[in-house]
Amino acid sequence: MNNSTLEGATRDLGGSVKEVAGIATGDRSLEAEGRTDQFGGKLQKAYGNAADAVQQQAGPLADKARSFAKERPWATAALAGVVGIALLNTLRGKR
Repeated sequence: MNNSTLEGATRDLGGSVKEVAGIATGDRSLEAEGRTDQFGGKLQKAYGNAADAVQQQAGPLADKARSFAKERPWATAALAGVVGIALLNTLRGKR
């Protein structure tokens, strides 16, 4: 769990408290603010969960890339060169 997930959960909880307080006091502005905070908190939690999922998947892939580079340094250099040339040609507008 990362900071975005925790902050989102906190914001969501705070929004719930604001919404209930707004309902209890009849303050529609506070109620709406609470709903807005809940929505923002849910979005932030979703972003944090997605970031965690990407990090979990990227770790093994990065390990494989490192081991390939150690085992085959010349192939890695050639691959990096080809990708670099393709990137430069794409940025210059050539295909």
